[in-house]
Amino acid sequence: MMELILFIYGTALGSFFNVIGLRVPKGMSIAAPRSECPNCGHQLTPQELVPVLSYIFLKGSCCRCKAQISPVYPVMELITGLLFAGAGIMIGWNQELIAALTIISLFMIITVSDLAYMIIPDKVLLVFGGFLFVERVFIPLTPWWDPFIGAPSGLLLLLLIAVVSRGGMGGGDIKLFAVIGLAVGFKIMLLSFLFSVFLGAVFGMMGMLLRVVGRDQPVPFGPFIALGTLAAYFFGEEIAGIYLNML
Repeated sequence: MMELILFIYGTALGSFFNVIGLRVPKGMSIAAPRSECPNCGHQLTPQELVPVLSYIFLKGSCCRCKAQISPVYPVMELITGLLFAGAGIMIGWNQELIAALTIISLFMIITVSDLAYMIIPDKVLLVFGGFLFVERVFIPLTPWWDPFIGAPSGLLLLLLIAVVSRGGMGGGDIKLFAVIGLAVGFKIMLLSFLFSVFLGAVFGMMGMLLRVVGRDQPVPFGPFIALGTLAAYFFGEEIAGIYLNML
């Protein structure tokens, strides 16, 4: 029952995260105007805003002009719901679940904004940084000071890479890793960086081989940071243990 509640809650929030990720980088309000069809301007009714299900029932098109609706919306809603439910399964009903859901929420928003505009909004990082700071005061890691070492370390690590690579890392990525260090601590932050770089490299090579991505074409790094950090957060200890046993 808990996982089902988290799934429903996650899909509903996933719809809101789509709005935040698409509107905040453009300086728009997240409260108004109401969601509308980007083709004809038809304002969506409550029946058309049911996460995932509305997209299925409407067959992925606007009920008025029949223009196709981007599948990104239901996909992000579904992924958010699955991640919320998965967090409940892996962490259980305890205080750390609050931090896990906050981390997932941050990553869903920055994934939408980075895919749409290749921007990780400072406003989003500032708000979630504040949330995570308070959470790590009242829901501490072990040792308690780990997040407060992880935050500046994440910032300095990405800043150093940006300087050495002469702009290979964007400012949003640099600030995001400061928030990640605060959320998961120093060790998991380092592991998340390694996972993120690995995933980004694999995707980049596959994209070039399939001629989907050009050699000099910029690729948003935010989704790989999100995936790498969640992998490190939920499975980092197990992965590190397997690696050490192989040595």
